[in-house]
Amino acid sequence: MDPMSLMLFGLLAVMLVFMFVNTRKRQKQMKAEQEEKAAKTLPGVKVLMQGGLYGTIVEYDSQDLDRPARVEIAPGVVIEVHSQAILRIVEPTEVVEDAADTDAEAPAEPATADEVKVDDMPDPNHIETPEETRARLERNGDSN
Repeated sequence: MDPMSLMLFGLLAVMLVFMFVNTRKRQKQMKAEQEEKAAKTLPGVKVLMQGGLYGTIVEYDSQDLDRPARVEIAPGVVIEVHSQAILRIVEPTEVVEDAADTDAEAPAEPATADEVKVDDMPDPNHIETPEETRARLERNGDSN
């Protein structure tokens, strides 16, 4: 064998070892993530499912993952999904107000149903013409 072939075999061996180590590391990481998700998935917890639906866990068996999980997606609407369809736990986010925002003027109160007149509401079936659109944009631009 010539030195070039030995070098190629050595490079191939290094790549195979690297791929094996990297795969094992990723498998351990995925297993840890699955165990953490299973431990946090309790009844009453809000979750995001793979289809993009949000729901609340009603029943979940972390030991038997083949058993379907029951998720409430709307009040009184409970569906059964495969336990792996639960993508992640939705952590509640806290709203933090800035000190500058508290000094700002409070927004105007919305109009009550008694104050809104039917004549003030636009016709939902009306399609705006290009001229009407230009006029509306010019009016809105002048008021800013």
